[in-house]
Amino acid sequence: MIAAALLAVLAAVCNAATSVLQRRAARPLPQELGLRFGLIRALIGNPLWRWGIVAMIGGFLFQAAALSKGGIALVQPALVIELPFTMIIMSWAFGTVLDGRSWLAIGALSAGLAMFLAAAVPGPGRWSPDAAEWIIAAAATSATIAALVTVGAMTRGPIRAATLGVAAGIGFAFTATLIKKCTMILADDPRALPVSWPLYAMLAAGLCSLFLLQNALHSGTLVVAQPALTISDPLAGILYGALMYGEPIRAGPWLVMEAAGAGLLVYGVIVLTRSPLIQDQSAAPSARK
Repeated sequence: MIAAALLAVLAAVCNAATSVLQRRAARPLPQELGLRFGLIRALIGNPLWRWGIVAMIGGFLFQAAALSKGGIALVQPALVIELPFTMIIMSWAFGTVLDGRSWLAIGALSAGLAMFLAAAVPGPGRWSPDAAEWIIAAAATSATIAALVTVGAMTRGPIRAATLGVAAGIGFAFTATLIKKCTMILADDPRALPVSWPLYAMLAAGLCSLFLLQNALHSGTLVVAQPALTISDPLAGILYGALMYGEPIRAGPWLVMEAAGAGLLVYGVIVLTRSPLIQDQSAAPSARK
C-alpha cells in the first residue's frame, strides 16, 4: 500500500506538470476549435503541449506501476495530490509566491486525503471483472460521458468546462480499470499482453479522455475545469474499484471520517482553484499586464 501510494504521488507530479504545460498551450487558441480534432492539430505544433505529453507519459507509467501494487480505490484518490503540485509548479514557473490561503487549502486537501485513505483503507481487489461486467461498465461509462459531452456541446464557458472536466475525469478513471487489467495480464503472462483486448481498449479510452481534457482546458478557466476533473476522477475510481474488482472500503462508523476527509479534500480543491495565481493564469492574455 505504501509503495502504491508513493508511485501515485510521482504520477501526480507528472500530471501536475502536464496540466500547467497543456493549459498554457490550449488557452490562446480560438474557441471555434472546441470539440473539434482541429484543436489537437493546433496543439501538436506547440512545443509546450508536446512537453506536456512527455510528462503525461511519465504519469501514465508511474500510475501503471502504482496500480500493479495497489487497488484503483487507493491510487485514483491519491492522484488528487496533483492539484497542490500544480500550484507549486505554477508558482515556480511564474516566479510568484503562494499566498497563505493557498497554503491553508493545500494543507486541508492533503489532510482530507490522508483522513479519507486512513478511514477507508482501500484493500486489494477480490476478483477480476468477467466479460459481462466489462460490457456493462463500458456501456454505462460511454452513456454517461456521451450525456456530459452533449451538454457541453450545447453550452459555452463555465458549464462546458465543468461538464467536459467531469467527463474527462470519468474517462481517466475507467482507463485506470483497464490499466489495472493490463498489469494483471502482464504479471501472469507478458507475451499475452500485446494480443489482449484490454491493452487496445486502454489506449482508446486514454486517447478519448485526453481529447476531453484538452477541450475542458480550452473551454474555460482552471477555476472551473480543474475541480471538475480532480473530484470526478477519484470518486469514479472508487466506484469502479468496488464494483468491478471488489476492492473493499470500510463502512459503518468509518463513513463519518471518510465523509469528513472527502469534505476537506473538496474544500481544498475549490479554494486552491480560486487562488490569485490560478485566477491570473486563467485570464485571457489581453487581460494581463
